[in-house]
Parts: sequence; structure tokens; C-alpha cells
Amino acid sequence: MVTLAEVAHHAGVSASTVSYVLSGKRSISASTKDRVERSIRELGYHPNAGARALASSRSNIIALMVPLRTDMYVPVMMEIAIAVATTARTHGYDVLLLTGEEGPEAVRRIEGSALADAMILMDVELHDERLPLIRETDRPAVLIGLPADPTGLTCVDLDFVATGAQCVEHLFGLGHREIAVIGEAPAVYERHTGFAERTLDGLRTRAGELGVRVLHRPCEGTYDALAATLARIFDERPGTTGFVVQNESAVEPLLSLLRRQGRAIPEDVSVIAICPDQVATQASVRLTSVAIPAQEMGRQAVERVVAKLRGQDVDEVALLVPELTVRASSGPGPAKG
Repeated sequence: MVTLAEVAHHAGVSASTVSYVLSGKRSISASTKDRVERSIRELGYHPNAGARALASSRSNIIALMVPLRTDMYVPVMMEIAIAVATTARTHGYDVLLLTGEEGPEAVRRIEGSALADAMILMDVELHDERLPLIRETDRPAVLIGLPADPTGLTCVDLDFVATGAQCVEHLFGLGHREIAVIGEAPAVYERHTGFAERTLDGLRTRAGELGVRVLHRPCEGTYDALAATLARIFDERPGTTGFVVQNESAVEPLLSLLRRQGRAIPEDVSVIAICPDQVATQASVRLTSVAIPAQEMGRQAVERVVAKLRGQDVDEVALLVPELTVRASSGPGPAKG
């Protein structure tokens, strides 16, 4: 492992000069700085986080708070986390992953230590208990998600209200007038998780404007849970011909159960999913879907938090425009006999 002293010897300067170049605490001539930086590159020197923190009062670490709950689709969360980590590295930052359900305590832990220079929060609830602390801290923070009141916060998210509306508009345009929404697990709505609540709000509002009847049923996503939910839907609304699925785990059980009931897709029923493209394209029926732009959400969150670290002004809310891709699972509503 290359040491600071070896860099100093290679560059022909003192160890303190190398330290000043790294920390930026003192003005160093351009030629000396170039020589030191060239030696750092050639020797492959990487100052450890503790030394960086002592030298510059910064850790060059971004804390990513991503509670890994059993009722959430973990692959999407991890895709966002990977995008955060890879983008952070391009700016010279590492990522500290906090996966526990600590809520405000995790924010306090970061705020009361030198563990990280900034925070990115995921799994944001409409009335998230972490937000009062985020508003009070001087440490830069960005939310991947949108709370009920984003005042004073920097947020990046898919426009889930527009997503819900887009799903209804597509089915309405095909002639469907009765739609069922297979939602996330009940606990997601009990926590008032932002993305799920906003999708439902957009869907119901647009359906009301278009005169479409909507039935929403949360579901755990297992085969047995889906069987019970589907039976209830057709019992309560036998004329249902369109489904919107916002629960990746429920996709294959739903398609299987519809086949077993003799309901052809898309001839008898149409299905739209709000999910990653990989889930939509690898399903047993290629699904019409609105993609979750996980990588872009992670990338934009890092770009904004780095800009804040540099003292730049950052837009408070950035909502990504949803894109609906038509595939094999949506078609004209059945003709009325």
C-alpha cells in the first residue's frame, strides 16, 4: 500500500506539501500541485477515509438510507443503490449504505458524526418522520421520493401521479370502462409510502374525469393472496376488463390465474404494469408497462447532492416524466353483446 511519504519522495516535496494538495488548505503553486497529482496517479495512492476526514473535515462519503423491508421489491431498491454508488464514484465519493429501519435515529447518527458529508434518503413516506431533522440539518440531503410537503427539500422521483393517470388513459382509449388496481402490500399503504399513494391519486383522479370505474385492492403478491384478491375483484366487479399492477411480485401469479380462469390476454382482459422493463419483458406475456427509471433516479439524486456540497443552487423537486410502452398485454375492450 502506497503511503503519503512515498508520494512525497516520488514528487520531490515534503509530506506536508502532499497533505496540503490533498486538503486544499493552503495555496500551492500550480507546478508543484501538478507534480504531486502526477505522483499520486502514477503510484496509485488512495488516502484512507480517516486521513481525508482529518485533513479536510470531509469524509468524501455519502450516506444512502434505504430501509430493506420485506414488503418492498428489493431489486428496484438495489438498482437505485447501485446507480447512486457508481455515480458517486465518478465524483470521488464513496457510499455508506444504511439498510435498517431506524427512521430519524439514522439521520441523527449521521448528523452527530463525521461518517458522511451528505445524505440520500429512499423509501420516502408522505409524512416521513425523518423530514423535520433533514430540514434542520446543515448537511446536504436529497430525497429519492416525494413527501406530501416538499417545501425546503430537494427531491427526485418518477411522476407517479402522471403515471397513474397515463395507465387509465391508455385503458380508456382502448375501450375499458372498469379497471382493477392490484396494489402493493397493505403495509405500504398503511405507512403512506409516497410512490404508492401518488400513483393511486393520479389514477383515481383521471378515472373520475373520464368516467372509468376503479377498484383498488392491496395484495401481498403471493399466488394464494392473488387468488383471493382476484376472486374478490370479479365478485364485486364482474365487468372488470382492465388491470393495473403496481406490485412486481404479483405479476406472474396474476397472469397465471387469469389463464386458469379462461380469460385471454389481451382479448378478454388487458394488463398494464408499473415496473422495471426487465419484469415487463420477461413476463409470460410481454406486458404493456410504465418503466421505473431506477438508474436515472439514483444518478440525478447524486448529481444534486454533489451540487449542494459544492454550494450550488439546486431545484427543489425534479419529477421524471413517465413513459408507457405498449406490448402484448393490452388491447381493445371486449365488445358488448
